[in-house]
Amino acid sequence: MPTERFQFIGEGGHRLAAALELPQGEPSAYALFAHCFTCGKDALAAKRIAVALAARGVATLRFDFTGLGSSEGDFANSTFSSNVADLVRAADHLRQTRNAPAILIGHSLGGAAILAAAERIAEAKAVVTIAAPSDPSHVTGLFSEHVDDIRKHGELQVSLAGRTFSIKREFLDDIVEQNLMARVGQLGKALLIMHAPTDDTVGIDNATRIFVAAKHPKSFVSLADADHLLSKIGDSNYAAEVIAAWASRYVGPAAPKAVDRGEAPRQVVVRETRNGKFQQAISVGPHRLAADEPTAAGGEDTGLSPYDFLLAGLGACTSMTMRLYADRKSLPLKRVTVTLKHGKIHAKDCAECETREGKIDQIERVISMEGALDAEQRNKLMEIADKCPVHRTLTSEIRIVTSAAD
Repeated sequence: MPTERFQFIGEGGHRLAAALELPQGEPSAYALFAHCFTCGKDALAAKRIAVALAARGVATLRFDFTGLGSSEGDFANSTFSSNVADLVRAADHLRQTRNAPAILIGHSLGGAAILAAAERIAEAKAVVTIAAPSDPSHVTGLFSEHVDDIRKHGELQVSLAGRTFSIKREFLDDIVEQNLMARVGQLGKALLIMHAPTDDTVGIDNATRIFVAAKHPKSFVSLADADHLLSKIGDSNYAAEVIAAWASRYVGPAAPKAVDRGEAPRQVVVRETRNGKFQQAISVGPHRLAADEPTAAGGEDTGLSPYDFLLAGLGACTSMTMRLYADRKSLPLKRVTVTLKHGKIHAKDCAECETREGKIDQIERVISMEGALDAEQRNKLMEIADKCPVHRTLTSEIRIVTSAAD
């Protein structure tokens, strides 16, 4: 499944790193995923569930909360309320660039945050919690021995899952002010609660309280034998399968922002992801591609380079044009393979070129034809190759009109 990486501006003005897992075709719906406390978007459960949902047609956005992973800001300055606000910002970004999320999913404390954010995301129809606490203050149990010192000194370094985080008094004050069950009672959206009966981090009684507080339609699914972090890939895949099937009852196919009937030419949109120096997200109708530069050129090699795309376009056009001719003439052409390479040569080394000084671009194209073709048929197909539309465009005068967007 393709992954589009980008950044958006969070509630505190920081750039937050995000990853949108996309299905191969048009998404049936968009989902927003909130990760567990201090975990990050690339935690195993977050990534596996997002990828598995994309494989089932649901485009899923996950991102690092402030100060975590690749996001800017200081984690010490974040609170439960700021995380909720960042979830709303993430939904706003999806609404502006794709479609608003119809499904909201939260894992552990992220599940509590999703429940709190749901009322501010009008388009969301289905909400899912995975191993979520019924009270956000439950998270203080992870560092209960330090709570008094945090309140006394205002800030303290605590160790969580082998990493050190700074927790401030403001964080403690914020979570005790949350009346989450009242929000659950007024949710007004379909709710799926997923929890493992043997979860020793957030007990199953939390799921019971959420279920009792919620109004119908509500559902509960037991994640038997799963641990709190869903560290086994089978548990993550199962969760995704259940979510996709359950949500389909409440969420219809995502409405496209513009009707794409496949007419040619189609608009190509290229947008910076801000993930790495050069990475670009490319959309052409329902198709999603990535562009980047090789590592030797300062990129991260996460997609084709601009010249790769140029050569790919010429190669594809060459092969398609030869196929059309061969089929029309009933030639025994089984398969065409086009291999291309771009480089620079001195103009003086090109006898037929008008340019005589400096260097010029040269594309080397090698065409392989499989099938019982005679010499005359092969020569004709090679002649046809030079008549492909992209070849003609590259070898004719081209006018590029550039203007600034309004």
